[in-house]
Amino acid sequence: MHRSRGLAAALTLALAGTGTAMGIGLVQEAAAITPPVAFTADALSTWQANGVVWALAEAGGQVFVGGTFSAVRPPDGAAGSEQEAVNFATLDAATGAPTSCELSFTVGSGTATVRALVLSPDKTTLYAGGYFGAVNGTAVSSLAAIDVATCTVKTGFRPAFAATVRALAVTGDTVYAGGDFLTVAGQPRERFAAVGAADGALKPFTANADEPGRAVEVTPDGAHVVLGGDFFTVGGTNSHALAVVDATSGAVTKAYPGFIETNSVVKDIATDATGFYTANEGTGGGVFDGRIALNLGDLGQRWRDTCLGATQAVLPYENVLYSASHAHDCSSVGEFPDGQRHHLLAQPTTATGKLGWAPDTNDGIGEGIGPRVMTVGSKGGVQYLWVGGEFTTVNGSAQQSLTRFASSGDTGAPTVPVASAVSFKPDEAQVRWRTGLDLDDSALTYKVYRNGSATPIATVQADSLFFRRPQASWTDTTVAARQSYTYRVTATDAAGNASALSATASVTVPTSPDAYPSAVRTDGAQLFWRYDESSLPFVADSSDGGNQSGVHLNAPALRQTPGAVSGASTAIGFDGTDAQAYGDRRQSVGSAYSIETWFRTNTTRGGKLFGFGNNQSRASSQYDKHIYMTNDGRLVYGVYTGATRTVTTAASYNDNQWHHVVATQGAGGMALYVDGVQKGALGVTTNENFSGYWRAGGDNLNGWPDRPISDYWAGQLDETAVYPTVLSAAQVQNHHTLATAPADSVVEVPAAEDTYANAGAPGTNYGTSGSLAVRGTSFYASYLRFNLPAAPAGTVLKSAALSVKTSTMSGAGTVDTISLLPVTGSWTEAGTTYGNRPALGGPTLGAFAGVPEGSAVQTTGLDKAAVAGALGSAYSLALSSSGTDALWLWSSEAPANEGTPRLTLTFGAP
Repeated sequence: MHRSRGLAAALTLALAGTGTAMGIGLVQEAAAITPPVAFTADALSTWQANGVVWALAEAGGQVFVGGTFSAVRPPDGAAGSEQEAVNFATLDAATGAPTSCELSFTVGSGTATVRALVLSPDKTTLYAGGYFGAVNGTAVSSLAAIDVATCTVKTGFRPAFAATVRALAVTGDTVYAGGDFLTVAGQPRERFAAVGAADGALKPFTANADEPGRAVEVTPDGAHVVLGGDFFTVGGTNSHALAVVDATSGAVTKAYPGFIETNSVVKDIATDATGFYTANEGTGGGVFDGRIALNLGDLGQRWRDTCLGATQAVLPYENVLYSASHAHDCSSVGEFPDGQRHHLLAQPTTATGKLGWAPDTNDGIGEGIGPRVMTVGSKGGVQYLWVGGEFTTVNGSAQQSLTRFASSGDTGAPTVPVASAVSFKPDEAQVRWRTGLDLDDSALTYKVYRNGSATPIATVQADSLFFRRPQASWTDTTVAARQSYTYRVTATDAAGNASALSATASVTVPTSPDAYPSAVRTDGAQLFWRYDESSLPFVADSSDGGNQSGVHLNAPALRQTPGAVSGASTAIGFDGTDAQAYGDRRQSVGSAYSIETWFRTNTTRGGKLFGFGNNQSRASSQYDKHIYMTNDGRLVYGVYTGATRTVTTAASYNDNQWHHVVATQGAGGMALYVDGVQKGALGVTTNENFSGYWRAGGDNLNGWPDRPISDYWAGQLDETAVYPTVLSAAQVQNHHTLATAPADSVVEVPAAEDTYANAGAPGTNYGTSGSLAVRGTSFYASYLRFNLPAAPAGTVLKSAALSVKTSTMSGAGTVDTISLLPVTGSWTEAGTTYGNRPALGGPTLGAFAGVPEGSAVQTTGLDKAAVAGALGSAYSLALSSSGTDALWLWSSEAPANEGTPRLTLTFGAP
């Protein structure tokens, strides 16, 4: 029996820093792991068995291991290090190494196995069940009692079970057994029986079942026994797989006819002070594979977790239910869809929602089930969760059949965030990232660093799970128009383990609102994928809500140019085979919605551009609300109402040009627009009602009209948006117009040459020193040359800004004003010294009004007219000062220059 000491989860949301933050989820104050989880996900060094571990029990800092194996070996598994262990081993709870207690479980014919281990309430006696005829040579019959103190068989306990014992439970005077047997001590006892705890004498308890028993647990009050297995009747009563019987007589007190599917069984039962929990396994279609919680008061269901993936063991501990399974589809409870198997999970004993604890094994040997049993051991004030089974890896590393996790010592760091930055208007920039993955911390702290500073500008707390890693973000409201900024993000867990810094995300703040994305956001998009990411796998959501991010799958091509919208936005390319992007959030779609995207292709194989399906990474079994292309390039918009209902264009659009498509449905029916013009309509106001994910680049099209050769899209997409409303014809037309109008474009120009002059060393050239310096007395001046591009056709220069980065040396900043002046004389990086320094002109192009200490990027605007006059040519400027406080900068040769010095030029319509 398992008893819970109780631990309540308290959840809060914390945001810090300048600007505003969007954190997804709730967190508690710092602890080693995110409550109410009690164990880390870091697998500890543990000896391994060379077969399957079926049973675990713990007493006095020792963990008893039973199964079907012949030897154990150290964690490294070195050749020749095996130690004989015939179906049983005893390991130290704290070190994972063998102790002196060695027992051998054997049988005269067949394969011996230990399937169940349980301790007496005072933990002085270990009861072992399975299929065996002797323990260390002492004759027994599939059930034995072991004195824990001496590690010897109790010869006075010799019940005779005629077949395999698979489950055991014990009270002060009774041992209950379940299994395959039909007789005990020559008396009829079909699949369940009870014997005296001291002498093994058969008790009157009779609960005959028609199929094997697999689980036995006594309720905390000792009045009832909960039975689980394959059976359909107990004591002649219809009660498939689960029954509650009287602890003395075995008479049925609670039957569960029709409660568990007929092709499912109960593999394990565990109890706590509030109820009991079942682990269920099914075979075939329509099975129940998950977990059930039942209350002790009325023996009725508290909740049912219908995840698919046979559950082998359940363990309630500290108000959390830990389970061993190979769960692969939890979509029925609103979690992950059919896909990767997850073998170890945790959830509150009060609900089905999974918690942030997800170490993993593989399926392993034998039946390919994975972990099969769990127990908690304690030593030295530390709790250890032990897991046994038939796996051969733990958290991706080789480890067979046994592993363990501690209540302290969390060492695993979160994954590195994948960050991006965007600015749609002059007074703010948004930094966003996919929340990290930490296998034992769902509540993570993210620190945002700007312009290379060592001090974070913001701290955001957000929640994520291994199957739900939504976008988190922070909005910087201290930015200035025309300036460029860089951001990096780290993730830290509650134990202080920190990820590395993310890759740098750069953004230039516009001088006026960006027209196209501003319109999409204003019109209420709830998903807005602009496809401007420079690295996999995060698809950022640029909608105003920012909680519909996505994931790249199978490496679509990023940053394809030119994009559909005028300006710097890029597109994404799909290969028509398996590349795609899917939403990270499971959701339902209402009766009114709009889908919008831009596309370009010359494919003759068709494919789905965008749609809604019930899976993420696999072909969906439910799919509609989608736009696809036929082999000849026509567009089809369809929904499913029990039959496929579609609107199809007459014209083809596989001409390798950018086109705009919008599909809407609402009270007025369906409408399809291409390039701002309605191309078809249908009076259908309903669609298939299911929960799923938005997917770009492909998904199932089986059964749809004019189904193309390929379900997957070969071409480019850009500016994909989904709205919870019907866009009007005027809104659709406006979006098309805005996208094709000239937009601002930003060009960053690195320094082609840079150096400085030093009055203290008049003949020295510093062209390759990695540093630049500015001071009035004694004199330093820095010289920069940029090869300026010509203005793009139809545009003019709207702004220019210079960015530099202070070095890491002490006192690199300055309190003095640094003037930016045009250079009128000739100079070269390799030849300039103080003695031949070039002449400077005027008027002043701009200035830094002091530069703070700390290595960081600094940006200031330049005189637009002066720079515009030099477009298409080489242009030189100097940094000069009249003060005595030196400024030290990184030159273009320095590894830490963050791309500086650089000019940022913004071009736009006149």
